[in-house]
Order: sequence, then structure tokens, then C-alpha cells
Amino acid sequence: MTALKLTQIGNSVGVILPKEVLARLKLEKGDTVFVTDAANGVMLTPYDPSLDAQLEAGREFMREYRDTFHQLAK
Repeated sequence: MTALKLTQIGNSVGVILPKEVLARLKLEKGDTVFVTDAANGVMLTPYDPSLDAQLEAGREFMREYRDTFHQLAK
């Protein structure tokens, strides 16, 4: 666990992520992170949570039309 302090950044308040955390999340300066609600508070992630829903919809579509895709692939 890493404890972070809030700091004044211009007119806003922010958190500075240590290099170790950035490396673990595979983040660099300028990347986007997403904050989502979690059971114990919030979760910080580099992955867009709405992308999961889109991927699942695509997978469902592919399953439904599997035979059609096989025919088109010939």
C-alpha cells in the first residue's frame, strides 16, 4: 500500500503518483486514467471501463453470427 498526499496544483488539488505506481500501471505523462467506484472506495485504472461493455457486445454479436462469419471467410 502506498499513502499519497493531496497537493495544490494551480487552482485544483491533485495527487502525484510515484514512479513505481506509474510503472505498475504502465502510465506515462499525458496518459488518461479512469476513476471508478469500487466496493472499498474508488479504483484508478488506465483502462476505460466502458470499453469492456463494448467488447462484450462485439463478442456476443460474433457468437450469434458465427456461421455467417465462417461462410464469409471462405
